[in-house]
Amino acid sequence: MNWFQRQLYKPFFIRLFHWEYWSFNTVYIPIYIFWVALCIRARSFFFFEASNPTIKNGGFLTESKKDIFPLIPASLQPATVFFSIPSNADIVISELHKNGLSFPLIGKPDVGSRGRGVKVLTNKNDVRLYVKNAFVDFHIQEFVAYKNEIGIFYYRFPNEENGKISGIVRKEFLKVKGDGIKTISQLLMENKRAILQKDVLEKLYGNDLNEVLINGEEKILVPYGNHSRGAMFIDDSHLIDETLTKTIDEICKQIPGFYFGRFDIRFDNWEDLKHEKKFSIIEMNGAGSEPTHIYDPKHSIFYAWKEIIRHWFILNKISRQNHKKGYKYLSVSEGIKMFQDDKMFSQKLAAMKE
Repeated sequence: MNWFQRQLYKPFFIRLFHWEYWSFNTVYIPIYIFWVALCIRARSFFFFEASNPTIKNGGFLTESKKDIFPLIPASLQPATVFFSIPSNADIVISELHKNGLSFPLIGKPDVGSRGRGVKVLTNKNDVRLYVKNAFVDFHIQEFVAYKNEIGIFYYRFPNEENGKISGIVRKEFLKVKGDGIKTISQLLMENKRAILQKDVLEKLYGNDLNEVLINGEEKILVPYGNHSRGAMFIDDSHLIDETLTKTIDEICKQIPGFYFGRFDIRFDNWEDLKHEKKFSIIEMNGAGSEPTHIYDPKHSIFYAWKEIIRHWFILNKISRQNHKKGYKYLSVSEGIKMFQDDKMFSQKLAAMKE
């Protein structure tokens, strides 16, 4: 590898030449003019409140997963127990046992932000540490062992009977493949996506990164599909068909007041998912959802802008139709408070140790 190639593997240049790693503001500021136009059209800066009337703020920001959980049929999601802070670790462990949850488990903040504060819990000591470091209310859910994870973006106009899928993202977990010679740490340095996670992985695995995997052996290092935690997002929107759309539409119609958002789903195989078998909804996001298929490395920033704007127009139309049915928009004071609360939650999540 020559000098120029080595520079391309430095974090600064990885982020510079791959827009998927740009900051939120860098991606969104150039297209905010379209958002302002939609606000003018709805005569409200906070029209999104009406998009999903049963979810706080329409699911744009600061919505509680504890409030969303009861909306989804229990048979379609993993067993989950919610806790408020401050919590006692012994009580948390006892409640997990009472609810039949066994390791491994997943800990998540009740109000999340791009995967921050999400952690795999493999034993009681992990639970104790997670409880100790929790600065916001949290929940612990069973680890869904299905090998595949996707995000499905769904919307339905209130004046129409059936909804549509607007995008599918497949999530490839961060992993390495052994060659019988290099350590895991050395293999990480050959993967630009993994390089950006190096500090977190060193804290998480420590000396285990010196292990040498046998030739062909794969090791998943981050077993959940968060882009900010190293997962690769692949656009699988070409797999949208009538059968899958009907299945997802029927599921969404069981969720009161849900018209716009994204489901994160673990599943066994594609055919079973299409026929509503062997899958679990691990997360549901509302008005603040991104069409995450845009983060496929093959897509340009111009494609991303087009898709974001397209989904904003859909969100705006849904919100205006629901508003005509009597559902309110947020007032200016409520909207400002929402952003203030989001800033507070973000600061607390940033303080949570990985």
